[in-house]
Amino acid sequence: MRIIAGTHRSRRFAAPEGRDTRPTLDKVREAVFSSLGGFFDGGAVLDLYAGSGAVGFEALSRGMEQAVFVDSSRKASLVIRQNTELLGFEARSRILAMRADKAVRLLSEEGTAFDLVYLDPPYRLQENVAVLNALCGNGLLKEDAAVVVESLKEETYPETVAALRRTKEAVYGITRITYYRNRNE
Repeated sequence: MRIIAGTHRSRRFAAPEGRDTRPTLDKVREAVFSSLGGFFDGGAVLDLYAGSGAVGFEALSRGMEQAVFVDSSRKASLVIRQNTELLGFEARSRILAMRADKAVRLLSEEGTAFDLVYLDPPYRLQENVAVLNALCGNGLLKEDAAVVVESLKEETYPETVAALRRTKEAVYGITRITYYRNRNE
């Protein structure tokens, strides 16, 4: 695995061994970040179902100030922690080794809000519409926040979910990327 662009461009990092984690492909990450504008001037990213942490690391390298990585797998969380140390992102990262629904409740109780949220659960366990509703219902999204959902290309998502409005969809091989913006004004 490697970071594609930004301050840590071409830096390599580890992915958890085994078949339990399906890292987001470089070409998909590049397309997602290009669609989001390429680079950021600060902000916070929530990498739900983080796996290796690739999306969060890419966001940090491209200018996000803070990243929260959530994965229920202890093995994945350990690899993310090792990667934050390897890349020098420890001070800008928080790792929550817990289920996404528990993390959403915890972050909501803390009053945390994000500029970007990336959802990439295991394809067989997707509950993305429920998670999108929870993100909106728990105040975790800043105004105009971007939410990106990675799923199988056969999956489709509604035009709106709570305050989220779908802005774009793209298919890359077996993967569908669905983009939403928070329009709670």
